[in-house]
Amino acid sequence: MNRTTLSLIAVATALAAVTGFAAVSAPDPVDSTATAKTPARLPVERSSLLCPAPSTSELAETVYTSFTPAGTTGAGTGGAAELAPSAAPLTDTDPADDEKKTDEDKAKDDKAKDDEAKAPAADGADAKVKPFLALKEPGKPVSGTKKGADAPALVGAATGPLAPGWTAQQTTTVTAGDSRGLLGMTCTAPGTDFWFPGASTDKSRQDYVHLTNPDDTAAVADIALFGKEGTLKSDTGEGIPVPAHSSVPVLLSTLTGEAEPNVTVHVSTRTGRVGAVVNATEEKTGGDWLAASADAAPRAVLPGIPGDATSVRLVVFAPGEDDAELKVQLAGKSGTIVPSSAAEPLNVKSGMTASLDLGDVTKGEAGAVRIGPAEGGRETPVVAALRVVRGKGDDQEVAFIPATGPVTERATVADNRAKGSTLTLTAPEKSAKVKVTASAGSGGGEQVVKTYSVKGGTTLAVTPPVPAGLKGSYALTVEPESGGPVHAARALAVTQDGVPMFTVQTLPDDRGMVSVPATKEDLSVLK
Repeated sequence: MNRTTLSLIAVATALAAVTGFAAVSAPDPVDSTATAKTPARLPVERSSLLCPAPSTSELAETVYTSFTPAGTTGAGTGGAAELAPSAAPLTDTDPADDEKKTDEDKAKDDKAKDDEAKAPAADGADAKVKPFLALKEPGKPVSGTKKGADAPALVGAATGPLAPGWTAQQTTTVTAGDSRGLLGMTCTAPGTDFWFPGASTDKSRQDYVHLTNPDDTAAVADIALFGKEGTLKSDTGEGIPVPAHSSVPVLLSTLTGEAEPNVTVHVSTRTGRVGAVVNATEEKTGGDWLAASADAAPRAVLPGIPGDATSVRLVVFAPGEDDAELKVQLAGKSGTIVPSSAAEPLNVKSGMTASLDLGDVTKGEAGAVRIGPAEGGRETPVVAALRVVRGKGDDQEVAFIPATGPVTERATVADNRAKGSTLTLTAPEKSAKVKVTASAGSGGGEQVVKTYSVKGGTTLAVTPPVPAGLKGSYALTVEPESGGPVHAARALAVTQDGVPMFTVQTLPDDRGMVSVPATKEDLSVLK
């Protein structure tokens, strides 16, 4: 086996480790005249998601929504997708076993579950945890609500046909206090490395990084902070233990004595894996979740800036050894421009956090920030995020938008409402055609499909289609059909006591399919 084949297998293995396990079957008979085969595209068979504890406010109300797009084939039958409190592991069951049971067996199981529910809760690590949210079928979301400050972190896994593209949304409304606002996030997949430009250790901010461990063994994480002059001194950011099936919030200002308004957070693990996300709260503008930036790259797109944004701040970090000289542009309704506030290239020193205040850059039209090498500049990888504010005076609300990759095959966002949702589609290069599917509602309704055309270099902001006869909330699935790359985001807005609360979630590709290289040998015997 040559090095190219080995490399392809390594890539497929890595993808499967991140997104799930790909279904692999024996290859077709080998054509002795062929020198290579096109890798097969197969659906993942397992996905994992983690949702942090939503709020410490007694006034909080959190809606969780779980959804898997319909239409993926070849992922087997049965399957499950469950989210449960992180205090203990989910019950380990094989969904395929249920299909083999007789009606009498199922009746016995139902009685056992009823008896178990009536029995006192067990103590210790062996206690079973009842799933909080269980998805039954692709194409129809399910939702649940928790009130108050005791809502736990959730861990979950999806298998079989419910795994490819599985997504969960956590949306919290807090009506008063420093954390007031609409706090939304797409629950994250576990990993070992995360970058969060746009965090802060300033006295006006309370930023917590939430570390959630889905596994049976403890994880150990390191948190490094980088300000405008480089690494912030910290004696407590290394070797943070995250017990099995637990979630640990870490207040960033306790890791360093240096107060800075713009900080980049790097979370990495020494052992195990975690889900990581930052909860940011400001004194005057409320709070929201800051998701991890896309992988470092020389170019980045940050979509979903509302047209009525009153303040936009770009935060960028260069994690490599080279400095970055960046051109900052805005892709709006009519085309791509260089805002007056970004007339000069943004210089980002290696290992240092840089920021640029863009003001009310959108001027009434939704848009996306594009960054890339300035003329004559190096192709230096960077990570980036936006801090976005709507409203003025005492009626302000903040949200965060990380750099996000293009939707290569499919992306989904859950918990859309009949009113208040805005979908933005940015085609930074060539024009593109995009199919958008509004799923059935969590309480009823029929899916609706609509196609949009996005001109190259522009951002299209639309009120997304709403399912016919909608009851409850629904999911939006974006699938490019032709043309250049497309970056997508969804804004959800709610007005509470005159305050324009909002949150923005980007739509990275769901990686529900993986490429499995064809081989000249049947490796199924090597188990």
